[in-house]
Amino acid sequence: MPVHTQTEIPIVDFAPFSGDAADRQRVAEQIFQACHRVGFLYLKNHGIPQAQIGQAFARSRQFFDLPLAEKQAVAWSSEFSNRGYVGLERERLDEAQPGDLKEAFNLGKEAADSTGPLTQNQWPAGQEPFRQTMTQFFDTCGTAASRVFRAFAIALQMPESYIDDHHQSQGFTLRLLHYPPLTTAPKPGQIRAGAHSDYGTLTLLFQDDVGGLEVQTASGDWKAAPAIADAVLINTGDLTQRWSNDVFRSTRHRVALPSGEKARRDRYSMAFFCQPDPKAEIVCFPTCHSADNPPRYRPITSGEYLLSRLQATY
Repeated sequence: MPVHTQTEIPIVDFAPFSGDAADRQRVAEQIFQACHRVGFLYLKNHGIPQAQIGQAFARSRQFFDLPLAEKQAVAWSSEFSNRGYVGLERERLDEAQPGDLKEAFNLGKEAADSTGPLTQNQWPAGQEPFRQTMTQFFDTCGTAASRVFRAFAIALQMPESYIDDHHQSQGFTLRLLHYPPLTTAPKPGQIRAGAHSDYGTLTLLFQDDVGGLEVQTASGDWKAAPAIADAVLINTGDLTQRWSNDVFRSTRHRVALPSGEKARRDRYSMAFFCQPDPKAEIVCFPTCHSADNPPRYRPITSGEYLLSRLQATY
């Protein structure tokens, strides 16, 4: 298998994926190279309207501007539901370091006919426009992710619907993130978001122009991953790395502390995390192992893996 040496994050135009089989194959090959060498790519023409992204950012800012008591009224309570508000320093993405200098709000797919904790979001009272905007944005991101799943499957020489078929419950999480200005000195080792890899299949990331996101290269160095106009940043997660037997990388990344003028600015981002169905068994794709390259990971269900990672993080 080729050594992972590339450090530049590629930009892929997704528009041709709507074309014929040859066009789809060319896009899939570009995605393969990005996910194999870097684990990150910028995707243009992804199908998510910029106006909708802008509106979601605006509603996110309004939510984080609410009084703390109103946000705490919808606080995250357990890794089993993984919904609601997460306060400053509550989460440690790098388990060896202090809590992250960020606050967040998690939401997921709701089932109208259920009252169980796994299917109901914690919406702030009196914020109906926030609920409507985020519900619509969640659905739009899910549609876009479904098309990327198909590109991933083609790239890995699997049946085109294979990965998408393992996401039928839409176990996705839309996470709104706010990194407040730095007003006091951080604790030793404390940054805005500790070094980590994502847990699921892939993540769609939307970020403002403040910067701070860094991606770890194969040599261990950290490289900036700034926002690019009209592009969504995509990275592959742990379960895709396991599924593909390390053909696709789940790359560690972090949000570093800003300096200078940016230290006095708020930073906002939105991450759409894609997790396979809870009972989906993550077993090495037959196209990704051989007698000389046996499976490197034991089979595990998506739900088991996610729960283990969340329990370690909070």
